[in-house]
Amino acid sequence: MAVLQTGEYPLWFQLTEEKPVHIGSIEDAIKTSAFKPWPYAPHIRFIQKENDYLVMVINRIGFLKIAPNDNSDADRDDFFMYCFQGGDFWRQYTAGGFVFYNDNPVALLYLEDRFTETTLSRPRPQIWSFNMESNNLFPLEIPVLKFFPEDEDWSADALRKGNDGYFYYRVAKRSAASATVKMFRTSSLTQQGTEISIDVFYSSMPKKGEISHPSLPPLPAGFIFSDIAEIGDSIFTSWEEQHDYSIGSAGFMLIKNNKKSHTEARRHKDIENNVFQSK
Repeated sequence: MAVLQTGEYPLWFQLTEEKPVHIGSIEDAIKTSAFKPWPYAPHIRFIQKENDYLVMVINRIGFLKIAPNDNSDADRDDFFMYCFQGGDFWRQYTAGGFVFYNDNPVALLYLEDRFTETTLSRPRPQIWSFNMESNNLFPLEIPVLKFFPEDEDWSADALRKGNDGYFYYRVAKRSAASATVKMFRTSSLTQQGTEISIDVFYSSMPKKGEISHPSLPPLPAGFIFSDIAEIGDSIFTSWEEQHDYSIGSAGFMLIKNNKKSHTEARRHKDIENNVFQSK
């Protein structure tokens, strides 16, 4: 656990193979990590705001939670940051899904074998969660994924909730000769889904455009902000160093949201203009 205080200047964190580490500036992350295909690189894979806190899945590492400190002073934002590590097991697999099931944040792990050959077996168990009562992750079962028996070599590699309220998941059955992939959606994770087309599956994904915000500092060439969320009066955003389908350095940043101050500045400017015009 760490305690973070946001202000005018950003707090930068870089992801290592074990956990996030604080760095002085984004320049400290340049050329410090080798590029890897995105399934194998540590990065913020999923992020979701739940009530007043943020929960993230960090690929190849585990979960990250940021929650406000309710006892902080009124003129500043204090947060508790918790990292739940999956250890050696998580370092072998790719995070392919993130949903809430019975109020539990759960991540789906799968074996990514399309970019490189591997002798690893598929992850068993596939579904993992955490709570605030332990430092250790624990496995869960989601009924909807049990309709594809493991002994028939079916394995899920994607699970998410769409903007329409449905849950979407993809399962694959790979063999030496061929691969079969099917996509489904369901209104409940306890019920078997209905098979859908690939167009329906991909059209339900949340659309992300270019991230711009008056409070965000500039990034070096080759770096992008990959996701953004507001927590309290501050902004959380993940960042990545990208090249084609590979990721080098990756991490996240927190900064006080100056949008209100920008609005206030414009209001004062309007007042000045009105005064000038009246004169």
